[in-house]
Amino acid sequence: MDFGIVLQTDPPARDVVEGLRAAEDCGFRYGWTFDSCVLWQEPFVIYSQVLAATRDLVVGPMVTNPSTRDWSVTASLFATLNDMFGNRTVCGIGRGDSARRVIGQKPASLATLGSAMHVIKELAEGRSVEHHGTAVQIPWVRNGKLEVWMAAYGPRALKMVGEQADGFILQTADPDIARWTIGSVREAAVAAGRDPAAITMCVAAPAYVGTDLPHQRDQLRWFGGMVGNHVADLVARYGDSGAVPKALTDYIKDREGYDYSHHGKAGNRSTDFVPDAIVDRFCLVGPESAHVERLQELKEIGVDNFALYLMHDEKHKTRDAYGSAVIPAV
Repeated sequence: MDFGIVLQTDPPARDVVEGLRAAEDCGFRYGWTFDSCVLWQEPFVIYSQVLAATRDLVVGPMVTNPSTRDWSVTASLFATLNDMFGNRTVCGIGRGDSARRVIGQKPASLATLGSAMHVIKELAEGRSVEHHGTAVQIPWVRNGKLEVWMAAYGPRALKMVGEQADGFILQTADPDIARWTIGSVREAAVAAGRDPAAITMCVAAPAYVGTDLPHQRDQLRWFGGMVGNHVADLVARYGDSGAVPKALTDYIKDREGYDYSHHGKAGNRSTDFVPDAIVDRFCLVGPESAHVERLQELKEIGVDNFALYLMHDEKHKTRDAYGSAVIPAV
């Protein structure tokens, strides 16, 4: 299993660069950031500095979307970084949540997302593709390589991952949900004539190493609220039974709106509806041994990559504990 760190691009950017450099020294192979350029600083500017400060770290957004930038711009950004630093980027992408909603726009449709993934990958790898009805090719790309990993929860999105994406990003560490979603992706890949083993399965979730469980839960409750935004969209489409497991839908019944000004931050009052049991299921809490146990379970389910959201008050302690004890054990 590979490991990654997920940070927000809060200023000063040098702290993000140093944080990901230190993560590589601890054994993390991936460095991710949010991509919501109103709430945080522009990530692609910072990736250039991160890549220059690290040796082999692979960097990318968790996640970008089809609407913030023209797809040719997104492809060129990745291709430029890859040309400078040797194919060390990955494109995590989804329909868009905070980046869209804070500017009064809805997330993109799945059809738009699917088209965007195709165009971005083709352009970033130097091939010609139709874009806006015109044949487009980036002429200076040489030996470009860009994997596209899609974030998904619902049945239609999981099907698209299996049919098209190089990787799957599941934003929750709940083993039951991981089992269902990874199984759905694999089934779709087989039906599409693809090798499901070629799709990287990535679980992304907060982790906090320590022994004060009530404090850890309060620090990570924000994550259940963030996931709840996506689950609310699923319930609106599919209802609260049937296509989507109750393990993913039941807890949002008491949800009342969401404050994006505190998105992804401890103490977000919009996430008070999230019960302790959901924090324990969606996140990794407790001592190092508890983290190792959950990660071993996820590994057996088929998870290839764990991305650690590091947004709480003991970031360095948790990062270092993963480097010294958790990563070597898993």
